[in-house]
Amino acid sequence: MKIRSMLLAVLLVAGLPQGIAHANQIPKVESFTFSPNDTDLVAPDTKVNFELVVSHPNGIENQSTLLTLTNKFGDTLTTYLTRTDSPINLTQNKVTFKGSLSVPRNITGGVFNLKAAGIKNNLAAGYQYSTGDIEPPKIRELAGAENGLLVRNGGELNLVYDTFVGPTYQTFISSSFNDTATYNSSKIPIWKVGETFNPEKFYELRVKDLSLKVESKTPSTCTADGKELKLIKEGTCAFVVFTSKSKDYAEKLSNQSVNITAGRSKPFLTMQPIPNQTVKNLPKKIEIFRVFTAVEGWVFPKSNSPSVCIANGFFVNLLTGGTCELIFQTSETSEYLASDVFKATFQVEKDPQTIIFSPELNVNISSKSIALTATASGGGIVSFTTTSTGICSITGSTLNLLKSGNCTVTATQAGTSTLASVSATANITLTGTAVIVKKTITCVKGKTTKKVTGTNPKCPTGYKLKK
Repeated sequence: MKIRSMLLAVLLVAGLPQGIAHANQIPKVESFTFSPNDTDLVAPDTKVNFELVVSHPNGIENQSTLLTLTNKFGDTLTTYLTRTDSPINLTQNKVTFKGSLSVPRNITGGVFNLKAAGIKNNLAAGYQYSTGDIEPPKIRELAGAENGLLVRNGGELNLVYDTFVGPTYQTFISSSFNDTATYNSSKIPIWKVGETFNPEKFYELRVKDLSLKVESKTPSTCTADGKELKLIKEGTCAFVVFTSKSKDYAEKLSNQSVNITAGRSKPFLTMQPIPNQTVKNLPKKIEIFRVFTAVEGWVFPKSNSPSVCIANGFFVNLLTGGTCELIFQTSETSEYLASDVFKATFQVEKDPQTIIFSPELNVNISSKSIALTATASGGGIVSFTTTSTGICSITGSTLNLLKSGNCTVTATQAGTSTLASVSATANITLTGTAVIVKKTITCVKGKTTKKVTGTNPKCPTGYKLKK
């Protein structure tokens, strides 16, 4: 059997014999078009022309096919599409069928879906297949009417279509959501005083050009601003979610009635003080107080200072010295609001250190600068700063003497994870007059030279400094 199949394949490639030059094929629909595809019952010309092109290597048998147009209201229109080749050639590979109809003015407007009866290939091929019912391809983005004939009435299509589906919280509604990750039966609103209901969270919009709206029927218990429903009082809240009528779509409504109960409250958490700790034997773990609520049982803290401490259940791991801040909060539930954030703070006290900073307190500015030295008991690097702008400045550990006056200098050792920072300040009196040092530069402009003398000499405009 395998050898016979191989021989047949060879014969097909070679084109021998002529009777089996083509493998069995279903007739192919090349195109299915109609014009106009958007009509109006009040227009003077409502004639619609249809064209169907079908091909098959061995030709087409049908001389015509029946085209049926139906809408959701049960209106049906029919016409025949007749092949255009004359005389009819049953072996013609590609055949065009054409037909037309006039849309009667007494029908209900809307979308008419097209379906042409199947086209068969020429039986002379030794076999015969049908295309099956033929529908036109997608011709527009209008949801619910992607490939149908639009029949408007005064510009209004009034298309009855599920512009949205839902709600998610009514499980008896057999809605098929496209985005099941966002819209599913676990999406349940909270029907309590003080809450809001946003229909976009519970209904899936299917037509992007429309918007979901909400209207209250019982404003004493719930009010609406068109986009959200506010629950203001215990009792029955009746409301409707809808998409408004547009030139394409009819209005779609979802009437709802729910019972509003007392509002949610915030749990109160009781904090207890945590004694300050020392840096001895870091890292280490300490046990803290426990918080229990009827809302979610034990409430475990989170660290708001993870570089100093990390919360772990009823324990806290201390990593370095500093301030450890723990925060406690319950989560939101259908019965309770999230609690306020409660904080518990304590210190992991660092070991103190000392610093020795004894600069000369009276300095003549003629010396221009002096070296600063300081020693911290922890052995860390000491940095120097001054706030006496214009009197003195600091470069690294060098104090620059600018003019007479009081120069305040602070020596600081920043500390470590276990040592506290330490600083010392000295007030240095600067006396005397600064020595003015002048220098001379040579400037050139073409063949002209000029010498300029001063404390900060610069070449005149047009001159360059001679190197």
